[in-house]
Order: sequence, then structure tokens, then C-alpha cells
Amino acid sequence: MNFEMQKANMLAEHINGFIKYVQRSYKSKNSLHSNKDKIYKIKLWMEDFKFQIIADELLRINQYSWDEKYTYYLVEQFRKGINIIDEYVTNNYNELFIFTARLYTLKNLSQLLQK
Repeated sequence: MNFEMQKANMLAEHINGFIKYVQRSYKSKNSLHSNKDKIYKIKLWMEDFKFQIIADELLRINQYSWDEKYTYYLVEQFRKGINIIDEYVTNNYNELFIFTARLYTLKNLSQLLQK
């Protein structure tokens, strides 16, 4: 398997994990997440930037062969959304600190697939 394919698949799996984590955090009655409105805003941005579709497409197109052009396009679309979410989490660090580690991982994985 091509190394670039493995990186794209790993990014897609981490995007799926982040989506599930945000959804669980929003539904949870955990005391760490005191402000549901801010988590809801992250959830809306993930829907606006179509993170689920990007993750599914990355997995689909890199399952058997490496499609460089489309992969780079999807990663660039993802990076636009993740940068906005990262800035929001940074500005609201006191309430959203729990998301910083996952955002850090996603940003670094997406940089591996940069043209």
C-alpha cells in the first residue's frame, strides 16, 4: 500500500473520531463541558465544512489506489474548517480545552498531506 494512501486513511479515521467525540461531548452531561452552546457551534462548523463527507470520501478514494489530486483537494477543504475550529477553541480555551489535543493531531495529520 502506498504511504500517502495510509496517511490519507489515517486522517479520515481521525476525522471520524473527532466527529464522534464532539457529538458525544454535546450529548453528555459531563461537568467538563459546561457550555453546550460552544460545543454546538463546533458541531455546526463540522457540518458546514462537511467533515463527515470529507472523511468518507478520503476513505473511499484511497481504499485501493492513490488519487493524489482529489485527496489534496479534500485535505485542503478540511484544513479550512479545522483552522476556524482551532481558532475558536483557542479563543475559548477555558471551556473547550478538552478539544485541543485532537485538533493538534488533526492539524498535524493534514499537514502531512499538504502539496
